[in-house]
Amino acid sequence: MRMNLSELEIRILGCLMEKELTTPEYYPLTLNALAAACNQKSNRDPVLSFSEPDLQRGLEALGARGLARLTTTGGRVNKYVHSMGDKLGLSAPARAVLAELMLRGPQTAAELRSRCQRMTEVGNLVAVEEILLGLQQHGPSLVVRLPRQAGRKEPRYAQVFAGMPELPEEEPEAPAAPSAPRTRPGGERLEHLEQEVGSLRQEIAELRREVEELLAAFS
Repeated sequence: MRMNLSELEIRILGCLMEKELTTPEYYPLTLNALAAACNQKSNRDPVLSFSEPDLQRGLEALGARGLARLTTTGGRVNKYVHSMGDKLGLSAPARAVLAELMLRGPQTAAELRSRCQRMTEVGNLVAVEEILLGLQQHGPSLVVRLPRQAGRKEPRYAQVFAGMPELPEEEPEAPAAPSAPRTRPGGERLEHLEQEVGSLRQEIAELRREVEELLAAFS
């Protein structure tokens, strides 16, 4: 399956997966309902605005990849469904996690657990982390763990349907202010910090190498 979906295609796919779980009575979606879902202001980051012709083009592109299709169910009005369950073999909790990442961008496991509950039961934090690990190890990988940001204790996760995100170098946390007079020589402190930075750079280099291998698999 070719990755590098557009922002439009990712928003459509995320909305179809979301609405299947949150409002199954209104799923499959008409083009009008899909437009309302894609352009809604809640649970979306960023908030976007697409016309129905835009969505039609996006649906055709997803259809060519086997990720969405027109269904004959529901009478004379055209309605659309995603094919993520069949195409990628994803459970409802995994689809909920992936939909949240598509609709709101990178998030921590705790944020995903809280936000996915509106769609389906995803379990405790450990269960969400297991879902994320499964999505990372999926063939192809669907999620990547981002380097921890400065000032954040928890790592964030991102979907990779648009291709691998740019991975900034992870910044070491600022050392706490000493409560007692400094006794360590300045050279030793500097060496310690350089070792930490070197370790972080190595971890990021390994992650980038994995990204390049994944991209090569889809080229």
